[in-house]
Amino acid sequence: MKHSIIALFLLSSSFLQAAEIVWGNTGHRATGAIAEQYLSRKAKKEINKLLDGQSLALVSTFGDDIKSDDRYRSFGVWHYVNIPFDKTYDTHPKNERGDIIQGINTCVEIIKNPTSSKEDKAFYLKLLIHFIGDLHQPLHTGLGEDKGGNDFQVQWFKNGTNLHRVWDSQMIERFNMSYSELATTMPRLSKKQVTLLQEGTVRDWMEDSRTLVKDIYKNTKKGDNLGYNYMYQYFDPLRSQLQKGGIRLAGLLNELFG
Repeated sequence: MKHSIIALFLLSSSFLQAAEIVWGNTGHRATGAIAEQYLSRKAKKEINKLLDGQSLALVSTFGDDIKSDDRYRSFGVWHYVNIPFDKTYDTHPKNERGDIIQGINTCVEIIKNPTSSKEDKAFYLKLLIHFIGDLHQPLHTGLGEDKGGNDFQVQWFKNGTNLHRVWDSQMIERFNMSYSELATTMPRLSKKQVTLLQEGTVRDWMEDSRTLVKDIYKNTKKGDNLGYNYMYQYFDPLRSQLQKGGIRLAGLLNELFG
């Protein structure tokens, strides 16, 4: 399978609309930069070979960068999973085109397959890095009825927006830190805390995000004017999601390459 290099900066309106339904670039890059802090030496070496020296932070937005290319439209459903709050992943009908759990599992299978080409392994590694980031944006495990919060209209400091965009980028932008600043100012965790965060499966990590999204819906109503109090209430949980995403991504990559 051959994949051409996709430009990192795409300005079409269709791309801008698609980018609104995922962690913004800053969030993804912070997750990638955090993951790099927890990689084993062997994993770093093998990943460096596959990515030709590119950092996890740089390639973390790849899953969004390719959205404007029609060849990769089928990957769109791999960015999220929608499950009603009274259902579970097992009891709710699956999207026949796939979801984020299936997408992550496919990436892992291709990376682990000794017959996969270097090109394919690099392509799916970049997608995996992106999807683990998406998994920790809580609205990616939200409700289909409002498209993961995209149709949940609110105000952000008196300007019209939607709940997904608030969590995707607007709280991060309001905090006004670069991705590298976010990555280097996370709370210090013990080795035991890191190990505990890395335990479990991708499904378990999804359920962790769903616990937060349920709390978000409990405390947010359509039309709310969100501002300083919302930042006070939810920015620490948002930062925690970025940190969890990075630490868990590192754990998964260490397992694959270490």
